[in-house]
Amino acid sequence: MRSVRQCSRSACDRAAVATLTYVYSDSTAVLGPLAQNAEPHSYDLCAEHASRLTAPRGWEVVRLTPDFEPAPPSHDDLLALADAVREAGRPRIPGPAVAAAALAEPAELAEAPRRGHLRVLRGEG
Repeated sequence: MRSVRQCSRSACDRAAVATLTYVYSDSTAVLGPLAQNAEPHSYDLCAEHASRLTAPRGWEVVRLTPDFEPAPPSHDDLLALADAVREAGRPRIPGPAVAAAALAEPAELAEAPRRGHLRVLRGEG
């Protein structure tokens, strides 16, 4: 399932709808539709930040599309969502190790030394 990417602007929690890429050799900022994959040298922007984008003095902004809207869910997204709902609705059956530990007497388990907030329990025997 495609994950929802957020706007790269600090303190903005809206979904990204556009990708900003700088072409330093041409002093150009290119603003286009949201890229398939997040790239390390590009910035994802929400609709508001994409519409208000300005470039540094002497730079040109190239807008590949005039309006940016979130893409509707694709068929693959809906299938992945249905699979996730089915998986969440299945009853949990504990594995053999979990069932054995649940049935063990407390005296059979020895607590190992603590490290931070985690504890390791060792079974004796």
